[in-house]
Amino acid sequence: MADDLGYADLSCYGRRDYTTPNIDRFATEGMKFLQAYANSAVCSATRTALITGRYQYRLPVGLAEPLGAGNATLGLPPEHPTLPSLLRQAGYGTTLLGKWHLGNLPNFSPLKSGYDHFWGFHNGGIDYFTHKSGTGPNAAADLWDGDAPVEQTGYFTTLLGDRAVKTVSDYAAARKPFLLSLHFNAPHWPWEGPQDEAESQRIRALADYDGGSLKTFASMVGALDTQVGRVLQTLAAAGIADNTIVIFTSDNGGERFADTWPFTGKKTELLEGGLRIPALVRWPGHVQAGSTTQQVAISMDWLPTLLAAAGAQPDPDYPPDGMNLLAVLTQSAPPVPRKLYWRYNEKSQHALRDGDMKYLKIRENTFLFNVVADPLERANLKNRQPEVYRRLVQDYENWNATMLPEQPRPNGGFTADQLADHFGNERPAPPPAAGPKPSKQ
Repeated sequence: MADDLGYADLSCYGRRDYTTPNIDRFATEGMKFLQAYANSAVCSATRTALITGRYQYRLPVGLAEPLGAGNATLGLPPEHPTLPSLLRQAGYGTTLLGKWHLGNLPNFSPLKSGYDHFWGFHNGGIDYFTHKSGTGPNAAADLWDGDAPVEQTGYFTTLLGDRAVKTVSDYAAARKPFLLSLHFNAPHWPWEGPQDEAESQRIRALADYDGGSLKTFASMVGALDTQVGRVLQTLAAAGIADNTIVIFTSDNGGERFADTWPFTGKKTELLEGGLRIPALVRWPGHVQAGSTTQQVAISMDWLPTLLAAAGAQPDPDYPPDGMNLLAVLTQSAPPVPRKLYWRYNEKSQHALRDGDMKYLKIRENTFLFNVVADPLERANLKNRQPEVYRRLVQDYENWNATMLPEQPRPNGGFTADQLADHFGNERPAPPPAAGPKPSKQ
């Protein structure tokens, strides 16, 4: 899983200013999803859905947008069944490398939620060069080996690749089936390529509104691509490539330097660009090489899909909301129409996709789009097709009533004085200054 990688940020999805030859192998040797979605337009909410196979809005941690580093009481409940805990019950070894972002010690950690091993960071982001032990002034810049804080030098994308190569090799040598969740922080902020250690020093104490460039972004994705290639090489060298399902995807839509064409919107927005993501699956001998699918898919689908492939079952007390995609992958089954729902507190956003149609609410503005015919979401059809609009609005309200209540909060995120393209997101006007009290005479 990449972090903040946009729909068209891989050359196999259309990126033009750099190439990703190793990740492109998933497309040439496996299946490319053309209508894949993230469960949320932000990271920790999607990760909640990914690991549970359920809508994140069923859990308090899934309502965070995203989970803050200073929140010690909110996280993924250890008693909740997860993809790693269910596979571990089926005899699999389980390892998470990289980003967790589902709660901090002492109450929450990967080891409490089904992983045998963990090496990575707990919170939303980490500097690519400075890996502290989790106790400094910036709690997000932490590094852990299991539940013990550690420090290590090196470019973090490369360090994750090193760990992944060793993990795959060790499992293969032990002849043990395994789940490896390799959750890169690239290309998430701060924008630092392998040669940008000086830039890392410059922005250490800054909110990085002025940093990065398209060139830097390209170098970050290039480093990610290199490490994915190393993992594929290790699987082949160990003789287990044909018996290993490898999925590549992202946690939400793209951020500042991402390419989201042909969609509009970015991370934190329920426009298609904030939700559409690359999704590629490689399983030689089972998934047809060079195939594509128009099946609408979402992050929470991977739990039921991988459990089915492993011959395991979900916990009956926590039935998945996701769809088992195994027939799509292995039998090229035709697309199945489905309904998917999203909500996002910032700007009071609601969305429902039903077939090709999408209901979207941003603040008090509402829309009906055909996102297949109109991927830019420009032609509002709610007046032309009022019956469809009303049906989707009611469907959304019915679904929303089954989830945890929304938790409205003051407007946050980027504002118009920070990003020029956010001209509709003005800062609220300050309260009027207190004037002199009127005379009683």
